[in-house]
Amino acid sequence: MRTKNTTRPKVNIITLGCSKNLVDSENLITQLKANQFEVEHESSKDDAQVIIVNTCGFVEQAKQESIDTILRFIDAKEDGLIDKLYVTGCLSHRYRDELEAEMPQVDAFFGTMELPRILKTLGADYKHELLGERIITTPTHTAFMKISEGCNRPCSFCAIPLMRGKHVSKSMEDIVTEAGNLVKGGVKEIVLIAQDLTYYGLDLYGKRNLADLLKRISDVPELAWIRLQYAYPSQFPEDILPVMRERSNICNYLDMPLQHGADAMLKAMRRGITADRTQALIDTIRTEVPGIALRTTMISGYPGETDAHHREMMAFIEKNRFERLGVFPYSHEENTAAYNQVDDVPQEVKEARTDEIMALQQEISFELNEPKVGQRLKVLFDRKEGQYFIGRTEHDSPEVDNEVLVDARNHFVRIGDFAEVTITKADAFDLYGDPTN
Repeated sequence: MRTKNTTRPKVNIITLGCSKNLVDSENLITQLKANQFEVEHESSKDDAQVIIVNTCGFVEQAKQESIDTILRFIDAKEDGLIDKLYVTGCLSHRYRDELEAEMPQVDAFFGTMELPRILKTLGADYKHELLGERIITTPTHTAFMKISEGCNRPCSFCAIPLMRGKHVSKSMEDIVTEAGNLVKGGVKEIVLIAQDLTYYGLDLYGKRNLADLLKRISDVPELAWIRLQYAYPSQFPEDILPVMRERSNICNYLDMPLQHGADAMLKAMRRGITADRTQALIDTIRTEVPGIALRTTMISGYPGETDAHHREMMAFIEKNRFERLGVFPYSHEENTAAYNQVDDVPQEVKEARTDEIMALQQEISFELNEPKVGQRLKVLFDRKEGQYFIGRTEHDSPEVDNEVLVDARNHFVRIGDFAEVTITKADAFDLYGDPTN
C-alpha cells in the first residue's frame, strides 16, 4: 500500500484522441508545473500518485479506447498503485452523468472547458500570466497550435459541437504571441489546428480572417514551417491561397476533410456543398498553389449509402488523386442529426468499402511517389527508429502522413533539423533517400 505523501503529488497525464486534446493536455501540464507539481505525460513508470485521463468521444472505437483506459486505472487505484483518478476531455464532457453512475471509483469527471476547475481540485491556482505559453509534449521542433475552439457547422454525423460547443476564435494577438513563444522554445514547425480553420475570425472580427492571421504568423522570425489542418470546403476563404503561394514558410499542404464524393451523401451529411462545387474548389486550390499536397478524409457506410454512391466516391477519389487520404467507417453517434436515420449499412460492408478506398489510395500514392525518385527534397527529421532516421517533407503532417527514411547505418542527420535528401526509392506511402552533403 502506498504511504501517505504530504508533498504535492506526482501527476501522470494520459492523452487520447486528436491533436486538439493534446494541446489541452499541454496547457494542463504547463499550469501544473507553474504550481510546482511534478508532471509527466504518458509515463510508463508506476510512480505517479494522480492519474488524469484526457479522453476522446468522437467515434465508437475512440470511446471504447477511452473507457478501457479508465477501467485500467480504476484497477490500479483499487490495487493501491495510485491515489486519485480524474477523467477529462470529450468523452467525460459528453457522458459525464452516465460515467459518474457507472464508475464511482473515479474521483471526479471534468468537461472540455474546465481547466480552472481541474486545477482547483488539485489545489493549484490558474496562472493567467501563462497566456500564450505552453510546454509541448511533441518533439521540440514541432508543435500543434489551436486557433479556435468548437464548431458552428451542422454536419449530421459529427458530435464535436456536443463536446466542444460553438466556434470561439482566439484573438490574433494571443495566437501570434503563442507562436513567438513556441519558436523561442525551439519550435520550427507549427501546425495550425481547429475543428474548422476557415471559420476563423467570424465571431471576433465579423469576417473570415484566416488570411490575415496567416500573414501575422508567417512574420514570426525563424518560424520555418506553418501547416494548415482541418479546413472546411463550404464557403472556403480563397483569399488564403495567394498568401500560401507567396509566403515561403507556409507549407504547400492543406488538410480539407471532404467526407464524400456523391451529391446525395453530401446533402444527407449536411455539408453545404455539392460534388461539382467541391471539384471546382479543388481545381482552384491546385491552380492557385502549384505543387500543393491535399489531404482529405472520407466516410464510408453513411446511412443510405448504396453501392452506386460508393462507386461515385471511388470515381471522385480516382479523378482527384489526393496526395494524402484517410477513410473511416461511419459511426452512429447519439444526439447527432444522423442518429435519427437508420444505420442501415452493415458493419462488414462499411469495412469492405473502407478497404477498397484505401487500396485505391495506395495505388494512387505509389504512382505519385515513384516520380520523386532522383529528386532532392527538404526534410525535417522527427526521430530515429530502428535502423532509420525518419522525417517529413512539407507535404506531410506529423503522425498521419507519409515519411522519408534515411538509413542510419550509412548516414547521420540531426533530429529536429532540416536536411536535403536525394530520394533513391519509393513505396506506396514512404520514401527512402540519402542526405545530400
